[in-house]
Amino acid sequence: MNKPDPEILERALQRERAARKQAESILEDKSRELYDLTQELRSANHKLEGLFDEKKNELQGVFDNLVDAYVLMDVQGNILNMNTSAVKLFGYDVAEEEINVVSLIYKDDYEYAMSSFQQLITQGSFSDYKARVYTKHKGVRTVHINASIIKNSDGRVIGAQGIVRDITVQLEQENQKEQLLHNLEVSNKELNDFAHVVSHDLKSPLRGMNALINWLKEDYKDILDKSAQKSFDSLLQKIEKMDNLIEGILAYSSIDKQAIKEKDIDLNEVVANIISMIYVPDHFTVTIKNKLPTIKGDQYRLQQLFQNIISNAIKYNDKEQGILDISCVDNEDHWEFILADNGPGIPDEYHAKIFEVFQTISTSKESTGVGLSIVKKIVDLYDGSVNVTSEEGKGATFYLILKKTKNHINS
Repeated sequence: MNKPDPEILERALQRERAARKQAESILEDKSRELYDLTQELRSANHKLEGLFDEKKNELQGVFDNLVDAYVLMDVQGNILNMNTSAVKLFGYDVAEEEINVVSLIYKDDYEYAMSSFQQLITQGSFSDYKARVYTKHKGVRTVHINASIIKNSDGRVIGAQGIVRDITVQLEQENQKEQLLHNLEVSNKELNDFAHVVSHDLKSPLRGMNALINWLKEDYKDILDKSAQKSFDSLLQKIEKMDNLIEGILAYSSIDKQAIKEKDIDLNEVVANIISMIYVPDHFTVTIKNKLPTIKGDQYRLQQLFQNIISNAIKYNDKEQGILDISCVDNEDHWEFILADNGPGIPDEYHAKIFEVFQTISTSKESTGVGLSIVKKIVDLYDGSVNVTSEEGKGATFYLILKKTKNHINS
């Protein structure tokens, strides 16, 4: 057997040593990289743990300070967690005692609650559940619940969660409001009926008094002196004013009671009909400055609205040449009607009062103080407004605002 060549063995040994040294160098570099990576991972993990704790505390803060009650339960109805608001509402704390939602359900709502729970499991959520529940200290309360199911990673339902709001006071207030509205409706009807009955009972003797005084004037015209004739005329004027006042009361009390028959109303025709119907003296001119719109509304009420202002402008005008200018401005969401006269004007202290019932600045027998209050009432029905500007002795300008709503206005 031939002996190995020492030189060959030496070269092989040197190559092995060089390879081992290179491997050790690589291993040392990789170990250093691994160490650095480990340190980075530890630092990142530490930061993540800190961030997790921070977010967990934030979430817990939100959970504890949620205004509405929050309840977490398993599929058997055992409550697993409640926030502070839930503890305050129900009076129980799952940290101290075991609670099942069944024990909180008001007895008459049990079947409804069970069917709603099955609906929750089937649909996954509901947002309009209202029911009564027992509480430890507050008695029976009515609650509104938004709920959703909770599933595990396999998609199996493992529980449910709900946001619970106590609506007991809200429901009581709504019931009180409905009762008040009902009582108000009844009172308004009784008041309207009373106004018609009283007006009828008052008008009958007034008509009798009017007829009797006219008979007396006619039968004793040769006997009565001028003073007596003047007294009888004064009585007749007072009777006429009382009759006008009664008519005004009836109109005011019924303006919002009559059925609304809305249709497209051409206000140019409305104003023209008013002018042709009422007495307009030769010295008075009514001018429509620009074309009025067609709006959706009730014919009777809109005629009353404009007729009261037009009639007042004519009735109380004190100028040799009376003027009433009617114009309209088309704004984005409303119409503004402007009725400007050159009459005696209205003192500043009456600018608000004239729209109140029975408030008048005139001593005329025809003035009842009801006309402008009817204007205000009609404008209110249309969610609008009415205002006046005036300088005493130089006329008055009325501004009627009617909103362009879907129900009332059609531009």
